[in-house]
Amino acid sequence: MVLKRAKWPNRDEYVVAIATKVAPYGAYVKLPEYGEKEGFIHISEISSTWVRNIRNHISENQRTIVKVLQIDEQKRHIDCSLRRVSTEARRSKNNEWKRAQKAEKLLELIAKENGLTIDQVYEQIGWPMEDYFGEIYKGLEQAADGDASVFDEVEAPKALRDQVAKLAEDRIEIPSVEIDGEMKIHVPGPAGVEVIKKALSTGLAKGKTKEKSSVEIYTLGSPRYKLRIISPDYVEAEEVLSDVLGLITKTIEKGTGTISFERK
Repeated sequence: MVLKRAKWPNRDEYVVAIATKVAPYGAYVKLPEYGEKEGFIHISEISSTWVRNIRNHISENQRTIVKVLQIDEQKRHIDCSLRRVSTEARRSKNNEWKRAQKAEKLLELIAKENGLTIDQVYEQIGWPMEDYFGEIYKGLEQAADGDASVFDEVEAPKALRDQVAKLAEDRIEIPSVEIDGEMKIHVPGPAGVEVIKKALSTGLAKGKTKEKSSVEIYTLGSPRYKLRIISPDYVEAEEVLSDVLGLITKTIEKGTGTISFERK
């Protein structure tokens, strides 16, 4: 179960759906994010191509992503579409669903430790985290490196904030991206070795100024050197690469040398 704050989905929203009954004219689904509310996919919304056999596209107990077309709260009826879900929308929603599941598992632990229901935990700290971070799991990721201060502005009891921060540190794996490449460096003359050492040391020192990133440089056998950068996201990884490689290049060229870099 993954709870949504709203009682009903919005029109054009992508939601998780589980097929409960498949008929020749369409498929009935339940929407677990919205209290198991029932939706219906008419056969015309199953596929953009002719549907010879609806069960070739959806079957009972299958979990899928659908787009909400119409909502009738009085009749408690939701029209959905399967054919209007792009590959990118499906991938994005599935990723959101998995992150929400991970967040809820951690909130369930908080509920158990405090003798609360999962609904109470959502109200006391889950929804306040969503208000502040935009997504509960995003807040957990930010606290996973041991920085409980990221919750200081979250409007929730301090004891719960501290508990969530500690669990996040223990259980949430911080995502990372890696840039791996090879530098070829040539510096002529007797001072060439010292110029290269200085350039690489300068680059490593610059990399250490980024607390959440790491930089590795080691020789593959002159004139080849490995440069590896590990960061929490691509934006920071690219910034670190630019800074580190820029300083190394500047030092090498100042020493009348040449340098090239090739990503692997």
